[in-house]
Amino acid sequence: MESVKLIDGGFASQLSNYVGDVIDGHPLWSSYFLATGREAVVQTHRDFIRAGADIVMTNSYQASVGGFMEYLNMDYDSSYELIKQSVEYVKEAIELESRNTNVQNKDILIAGSVGPYGASLRDGSEYRGDYAETVSETAMADWHRPRIQALVEAGADIVAIETVPASKEARMLCRLLREWPNQKAWLSFSCKVDRS
Repeated sequence: MESVKLIDGGFASQLSNYVGDVIDGHPLWSSYFLATGREAVVQTHRDFIRAGADIVMTNSYQASVGGFMEYLNMDYDSSYELIKQSVEYVKEAIELESRNTNVQNKDILIAGSVGPYGASLRDGSEYRGDYAETVSETAMADWHRPRIQALVEAGADIVAIETVPASKEARMLCRLLREWPNQKAWLSFSCKVDRS
């Protein structure tokens, strides 16, 4: 039987204990704190490690090169590096917690979190998926590619593509992942319930 792995969760809620800000109100959501709250991000990862997480997700669900360029006034290269830094923050948390006897000799995996294209639109369409009707697969792939590449380059064990609401985007992402044939990945979905 395969072993069961415990994943962390509720990153923004836990992070809010350290930053004292309303995270949901910023266009970059919790990824804003990759640039402004390094210690708080690392501490949040440490909390999940101490709680027993076997897989720790990077704080990059809402992170994108374009988003950092627009909302943090960063250039392309700095934005790309900040996404890579999300993996480094998890590595730092693992290293700091490795002194804890409950964590020693435990192989903690790093999952590079990748949210859907719709999350960048800040209009709730990441739950509906209606953006896939007007945004081309090429545009979505061009938006996702640098995010995934940065996470892979930084050493994420898994690319965790989360809450994809549109089959068009999911199929495109499966094709895009072929660019990294040795990279493990998972894809999760956000599905609407038909109430009619």
